[in-house]
Amino acid sequence: MSRTSTSAQGSGNPDKPVLRVHLWLESEGGMLFGLGRAQLLEMVALHGSLNQAAKVLGMSYRAAWGRIKRTEQALGQPLLVKASGRKGYELTPLAGDLVRDFAVWHHEVEEFALARARQHLPWDIKGFAVSPAIEEPGV
Repeated sequence: MSRTSTSAQGSGNPDKPVLRVHLWLESEGGMLFGLGRAQLLEMVALHGSLNQAAKVLGMSYRAAWGRIKRTEQALGQPLLVKASGRKGYELTPLAGDLVRDFAVWHHEVEEFALARARQHLPWDIKGFAVSPAIEEPGV
């Protein structure tokens, strides 16, 4: 089906469909890692505080802590360490790599899905705005 041959293009609808791709990794025990955890870690890196990161993302400290702990248990390594010389937390090198690598992977999958959606579907589909880590894969 050609995108130009459908009546959907001439429908007068000013809103472009936006592609949203939800990717996460899980085990039998539940969620291991996904965009939400990547964003949580990004906010910890930005604010130096798990409590502040949780507030920015609209979740409780307890929920944020539990999510981090479940992922740490699955990895067998810590994602956060106490910040040296001050209150708060810093990302471990593993956490930094995980955030960056997940962002790159997510971006690659989203770009592929967007190209295929544009090829197969009748709408002029746009991509979803992404986080800074995804926009700058080298970060």
